[in-house]
Amino acid sequence: MIRSLWTAASGMKAQQLNVDTISNNLANVNTTGFKKSRASFQDLMYQTIKQPGTPNSQGSQIPTGIQVGHGVRAAATQKIFTQGSLKNTGNSLDLAIQGDGFFKVRLPDGSIGYTRDGSFNLDSMGQLVTSDGYKLQPPINIPADATNVTINEEGMVTYMTPGADVPQEGGQIELANFANPAGLKAIGQNIYKQTAASGGAMDGVPGQAGYGTLAQGFLESSNVKVVDEMVDMIAAQRAYEVNSKAIKTSNDMLKQANNLKR
Repeated sequence: MIRSLWTAASGMKAQQLNVDTISNNLANVNTTGFKKSRASFQDLMYQTIKQPGTPNSQGSQIPTGIQVGHGVRAAATQKIFTQGSLKNTGNSLDLAIQGDGFFKVRLPDGSIGYTRDGSFNLDSMGQLVTSDGYKLQPPINIPADATNVTINEEGMVTYMTPGADVPQEGGQIELANFANPAGLKAIGQNIYKQTAASGGAMDGVPGQAGYGTLAQGFLESSNVKVVDEMVDMIAAQRAYEVNSKAIKTSNDMLKQANNLKR
């Protein structure tokens, strides 16, 4: 009887984490380049009361045993890196990755961060930076008087300057990819950091095998689908309710057993 209380309680904790994950997905439905998370769960250890295959008095074997589970626990929250839809902004410095890969940016501590958010701007030095001022790597320089800034699908940046007859090159945008993108650590601000689970960053040029292409004047929307998240939230809420009813039922049974002596 006591076992059922703890088992149902573990189910409530698991569904609370599930709702927390879904809530974060919904909160970021309009966040540029956001990738939704999915909570995964595992059953806990089992108490074996009768081992399957145990010989009986007639010499044959018992086909099934008796095992009682002890509930559930959270195993992981995994980022799902499916492609988000592209939104036309008309801004020449907005970039969307169509396919695999991440933009590389220099963080304040000197390390490299990775992002799918391509809403770039120019700083006072004419370098492409994120909304938080993190510089794109390798650096891309565009003069203040530049016009007709063009970034092709392969990441080559060109622009026109007054008096020039031919386009000037501003640099080559590179992308990074990982053997296991789901192993990246999200640190907020649309930034991911490399971990042992993700593997080392593999740098390449947009359009190469294993890397997506760039779309100028577009931003990648979140890959969160509101309808799917709402359905998952309803299912999580119902599972939470049924586990709470299991606790109440166990409590009522304990109360009934305690009242037998009266």
